[in-house]
Amino acid sequence: MTSLNPVLTIARQLREPLELHLGMTKRQALSRSVELLEMVGIPDPETRLNSFPHEVSGGQRQRVMIAMALSCEPKLLIADEATTALDVTIQAQILELMKDLTERLGTSVIIITHNLGVVARYADAVNVMYAGKIRESGRLDQVYKNPKHPYTVGLLNSVPTLDLAADVRLEPIRGEIPDLANLPQGCAFRDRCDWAVEKCAVSDPELVTVEENHTAACWEHEKVGRQMAETST
Repeated sequence: MTSLNPVLTIARQLREPLELHLGMTKRQALSRSVELLEMVGIPDPETRLNSFPHEVSGGQRQRVMIAMALSCEPKLLIADEATTALDVTIQAQILELMKDLTERLGTSVIIITHNLGVVARYADAVNVMYAGKIRESGRLDQVYKNPKHPYTVGLLNSVPTLDLAADVRLEPIRGEIPDLANLPQGCAFRDRCDWAVEKCAVSDPELVTVEENHTAACWEHEKVGRQMAETST
């Protein structure tokens, strides 16, 4: 939402990539801009093109950004916290819109988010990152049902669910994030980890295959999986 230029109309900002990258004339770009606003569900697009960003709602600004991002039909769309600062209802609308449009256009999407619910609803594959490195990677069902890295376990245990008993307390990840400019030797997560061993303080594990299409960077990944299974039963 804050990426839109506040002193330029929506039409001017939508036209720019079409003229620069696709070589369209102003008339062609304006016509395509109307189509793009219709595609992202903005009513009365001809009138809305003449608006400035502050004259439309946050949800509509986000839709304009999606229209701009998809205007040249890219092969890949990177959505970095695409629903930040939007209320839950608008978030769902924006995510459904992105899913529908990218499927229609044949565009792949990388969603960068802290919201595990968004990941569960829209992702096919997941990379879990901590301190700038991928710590676990796999299909959605693998990572959620059989996590093999302590950080993934911590993330999943800290999320409230509808079937959680009222007297059950969530399990937050203890400790603090390390200084990313001065990471400690070994595994960056070890001070917050319930499975840490001496080796973790000496060497940072690389990603290893734990099952087909599923990798994790943890010296104790086999124990992590077993311990979670015992706890959940």
